[in-house]
Amino acid sequence: MTSTAALDDAAARALDDPAAAFASLPWLAASLADDAAAGRFAAWGRSTVIDENVGEAVIPRPLFDELHERAGLEATWPVGNAGLLHVYGYLLSTTPTPYGLKRERWLSGELERACGLEKGALLPWSVGGTLLSRVTAAAASLLSRPDAIEQVVADRRTRTALGAAGPDGTAALAYAVDGLIVTMFPVADAAAVRSSLGAPRLRWNAA
Repeated sequence: MTSTAALDDAAARALDDPAAAFASLPWLAASLADDAAAGRFAAWGRSTVIDENVGEAVIPRPLFDELHERAGLEATWPVGNAGLLHVYGYLLSTTPTPYGLKRERWLSGELERACGLEKGALLPWSVGGTLLSRVTAAAASLLSRPDAIEQVVADRRTRTALGAAGPDGTAALAYAVDGLIVTMFPVADAAAVRSSLGAPRLRWNAA
């Protein structure tokens, strides 16, 4: 068990000493090791840490490097494994965005409710598998929907899947490129997202 305060403390440490950040969150270090050993990062594509909304990196380079080293993955800044960055890197991001901190998708409960999951199912420290394993399963289920939107971008095939909206209008979105998951997050208006897709292009920091 941990808390948002513990994440805040670890995120502050990660700015200069990523190893200390992981030492303060043993469950996070253990999750990375477990996911690496199980080969779970292979289900995810590539992403840049330069966020398209704010135009800057959402995690510092030392943390980017530490994450990939612990996961046993090669990467060249600023492009790395999307699962590693969006699931674990975002937990330690302190960069504000128009939608709040990146970690809120895993903490607020909005996404798990939109996916029809039990309360706490996507909390990073929940029991029942690593956060990456739980997110991968939820994203894969969403991406299997027959009404997912497929587009082709320079010979690369993208897939955008939107779940059914809940009572508050929130829906879950999952996005994949060439069959590999890139991201997953809640959206306030699924219909607006569908209508805004427009011309094919890589989205949501895919690389």
